[in-house]
Amino acid sequence: PAEIEAILLDHPRLFPGFRKGDVDPARIVFPPELRANQPYTDGWGCVWETPRDGMYPAVIRHALASWEAWPALRPPNPANGDGMHPLDWTAIAASVAAARRDGHLVWLSLPHGHTFLRLQDLRGYQNLVFDMADDEPRLAELIAMVEGFNAALMGRILDLQPDVVGIPEDLGMQHTPMLSPAQFRRYIKPSYQRLTEPCRRAGILIHEHCDGCVMDLAEDLVECGGNVLNLQDRVNGLDNIRRALKGRVAIDLDIDRQHVTMHGSARDIDDLIREPVEKLATPAGGLSLMYHAWYPTPARNIAAVCTAIERYCFPR
Repeated sequence: PAEIEAILLDHPRLFPGFRKGDVDPARIVFPPELRANQPYTDGWGCVWETPRDGMYPAVIRHALASWEAWPALRPPNPANGDGMHPLDWTAIAASVAAARRDGHLVWLSLPHGHTFLRLQDLRGYQNLVFDMADDEPRLAELIAMVEGFNAALMGRILDLQPDVVGIPEDLGMQHTPMLSPAQFRRYIKPSYQRLTEPCRRAGILIHEHCDGCVMDLAEDLVECGGNVLNLQDRVNGLDNIRRALKGRVAIDLDIDRQHVTMHGSARDIDDLIREPVEKLATPAGGLSLMYHAWYPTPARNIAAVCTAIERYCFPR
């Protein structure tokens, strides 16, 4: 914590308002699904577990691993939860009002993994892609159930009139999407389009987060209404991103956290930050960078990322 605090204090342009003492280990409370070796059951009945505090968990028991469980499956209640966590809509409305009063951007979001990953959580990845390949008739009913839940959440979100709505979901692996473009267009894209249509009608910006190699789906994601696409740098390739997306949508680039920033030198990290700014930024904007430091990234490398971002994104 002391090293992280020092980094935050050294980079006030990136962390305005941060003060010494704001990093207090005693105040860090992980949500239940991020507590190591403590299985957590979500609102759909899937059981999650993580081996390390703070690390995103994996489903260890799928609620619909067998279609025999289908008659008993019920969606959560969107009035009090998003499927993963409880929600207090009164508190959310108060937070939105405070943000608007203070002149901040109002950003609300569907839960991460709202559609494709939700189906995968319920069925398991192998079962799900087999369902798609086999044209399993119950899959359409399951998709309709998931979409209905998401639509109810989206209705509550739109009632609060946010500036931006997030639809975060991972669709890619290291070298390819997790499903074929044909499968995405048949089973997932229609739900995306129906969920985002009311946002488009209301003039609300849509932020589409998507991890992994997704360039085969880039055009589809744009057609789903994304004004901002959040995708990863190295697995998609900066030149591919430039050809497909520059000047068409805003690019929220997810900076590598698995290789260069974890194991590289300060020079490697400087090059990693400089290249996308040179290739993807325009005088009108259209580029933002995001970075998450993963264990066991050394503090010096986190500091090097911050230094490079300040150098290239805030030129003096």
